[in-house]
Amino acid sequence: MWVRARPVSSSSFMPAFFRAKHTGLRSRAAGCGRDGRRKIFQPAQCGRSGAICLSPSRSAATMIPGEPIPNTRRAQDAPRSAEPHGRGMKGFRLRSRYLLTVLGIGLALTGVVVLAVELGGQQRVPLALVVVAGIVLSLLAAAFASVLISRIDRAMGALMASAERIGRGLYSEPVRVSGVPEVAPLEDALERMRQALTGTAISRDYLDAVLNSMSDAVLVTAPDGRVRTVNAAAVALFGHRPEQLVGRDFDSLIAEAHRASFEADKIVEEPGETVVRTARGQTIPVSVSASSVSSEDPGFQGRIYVLRDITERKRAERRIRYLARFDMLTKMPNRMQFQHLLQQALARVARQGRGVVLLYVDVDNFKEINDTFGHAAGDRVLETMSERLTRVLPKESVVGRLAGDEFAAFIETADGAEDRHQQASGLARLLLREVSRPLHVSDHEIEVTASIGIATCPEDADNVIDLIRNADAAMYHAKRAGRNCHVFYAPEMNAAAVERLLLKSKLRRALERDEFLVRYQPKVELASGRVVGAEALLRWRLPGHGDIAPAQFIPLAEESRLILDIGAWVLNQVCSDYAHWQKNIDDPGLVAINLSLKELSQASFIPRCRSVFERHGVSPSRVELEITETTLMMDAERTLPLLDELRAMGVHLSIDDFGTGYSSLSALQQFPIGTLKIDQSFVRNAAADPDDATIVRTIIEMGRSLGLHVLAEGIETEEQQRFLLQSGCQYGQGRLFGEPVSADEFLEMVLRQATGAFPVLRQPA
Repeated sequence: MWVRARPVSSSSFMPAFFRAKHTGLRSRAAGCGRDGRRKIFQPAQCGRSGAICLSPSRSAATMIPGEPIPNTRRAQDAPRSAEPHGRGMKGFRLRSRYLLTVLGIGLALTGVVVLAVELGGQQRVPLALVVVAGIVLSLLAAAFASVLISRIDRAMGALMASAERIGRGLYSEPVRVSGVPEVAPLEDALERMRQALTGTAISRDYLDAVLNSMSDAVLVTAPDGRVRTVNAAAVALFGHRPEQLVGRDFDSLIAEAHRASFEADKIVEEPGETVVRTARGQTIPVSVSASSVSSEDPGFQGRIYVLRDITERKRAERRIRYLARFDMLTKMPNRMQFQHLLQQALARVARQGRGVVLLYVDVDNFKEINDTFGHAAGDRVLETMSERLTRVLPKESVVGRLAGDEFAAFIETADGAEDRHQQASGLARLLLREVSRPLHVSDHEIEVTASIGIATCPEDADNVIDLIRNADAAMYHAKRAGRNCHVFYAPEMNAAAVERLLLKSKLRRALERDEFLVRYQPKVELASGRVVGAEALLRWRLPGHGDIAPAQFIPLAEESRLILDIGAWVLNQVCSDYAHWQKNIDDPGLVAINLSLKELSQASFIPRCRSVFERHGVSPSRVELEITETTLMMDAERTLPLLDELRAMGVHLSIDDFGTGYSSLSALQQFPIGTLKIDQSFVRNAAADPDDATIVRTIIEMGRSLGLHVLAEGIETEEQQRFLLQSGCQYGQGRLFGEPVSADEFLEMVLRQATGAFPVLRQPA
């Protein structure tokens, strides 16, 4: 049989049947089912691991991450790519090979037909030859298709293995299927996804490492206040496991007694303090700061809370407050606390129509005991004195130690003036008898006596200052009367008050007569003994009386507002001296000037300071203003803006006599203070007294934790210097490094140090 065919044009080379098969294959390859509907593949979360995998879904709009894929097809139409690798891939291979084999046969037959047609135009071709040629071409096409399918099959298997690794969170191995262009787009897509997930994992691990390395507890909450994330410090602080903290309401972590006062919105604006409760039921004071997380995605909104355990700081604050109010040796109220308690008592009896009896007790010849037997023996006498006073006086009385060997006690009474005198006289006799009992000190039996002055309220005074002053005057009359006795206050004892008035009158003319002097006490670096500056100290040289102590005339100046004129004179004189120093040496160091509350409160104070600095050519950064702790806290709301303005000008600020007031360390953080000066009353016995040593170390540690310099006042011995150095104190001043000197003498001291002729005042031993 012969076949004759006509030649056809190249435009009709592909039959309609082949085009249909080819189109169907492309449809299947694109993810369409037999019904022609397109299947959408998109990332989804696999199981609970949170890893991202590729899953078919009904539509992209309804895909929920982590949701199982519903089977909406018949069993025979289920996508085999979702089956396990072995069985699914086997079906894929068989089906693909079948389709492509048919395609190959079709191509071969088409080629035979075309060949026959082409040849038929010239000669007849035997049918057998056509059949054999068709079979050979079909086999060749099938073999070619099989090789191609095997390559694609292996590439798809490698890609599925890579996808499975990525789904398990293993991102280290790159996606590589080389030499198969048919799967290159899918390979590139998987590699980009792997790189993106790798970056996300690295960022998450880095963030976790940073959070867990923080010493402060960090808790991240959702908008509803529930905890989302915690770090290791938060787990340690609360004692709960992470899964026990996550999901809890943040407010439930606050101790019940403090929840009502805890306002999260205010914490965002300004850090605060609160108390949290741990898993064991313990309460821990913490400082809290918070910031809001803003994001267009609601899933990323919430707050970040940072909590710091401040247990030690609170304990230190309580300790400092106690040490500031109570005498460490006798454990009695000190002068400040005693006056505070007496003020409350006077206000109370004034409302109730009652009275107060005040006894001022001074140990006779105490200095001789100290000089003869030493300070340890003197301390023992004072301890015994406090024990005996407490034992004899009624329980409702208040006893305090006002100064070295001076004690005071008061008791409220409802009796009249005469009865109060009788009661006070009886108590005084009991005290004298008890105090005079022999005591053993340093293997010696000694007899101690006391002198007692008595004043009553309202007969002698109705305020704290006058009542104590009058009792003190009576006590001095008891000493003049021979000691070991008691004397009631009488108006004629007001000679001291008269003298005080005369002193105030002379004080008004002291500026006009140029009777004031400024002396400079060196401030040194304790580690090297190098002079780093000086404190300006005011002295009053009154003709016929000698030098008047500042403690005598400064209170008078503050009462009469002369302190404003005196303060202005001191500032001008110090700047004048400093300008002279600058002409002779490049850096004389900082010069400190004491500042009173009345000066600071004066509206013209800051402009006057600026004017004086400009007039003398002294930079504000070379001046340090010292403010007492009590002054600082007396009107903190008004003082803070003034101090901020001074600091902005460049002036340094320090707290003088720190430890004697009522300030808390948390309150100090709001002030622009650069230096804490430890009061000399703590430094004096710090090297020998454990209690004083504790408060000094505490102040040094807390000051440094706040980023402040710490300077100790009143250093008189090398032992004190060594102790302060070992405790971390940086600077000091006191008699050990020299007495206050004139401006010229201080300049000479600094010049000798600068030239090396006199390198340091005193190096630590």
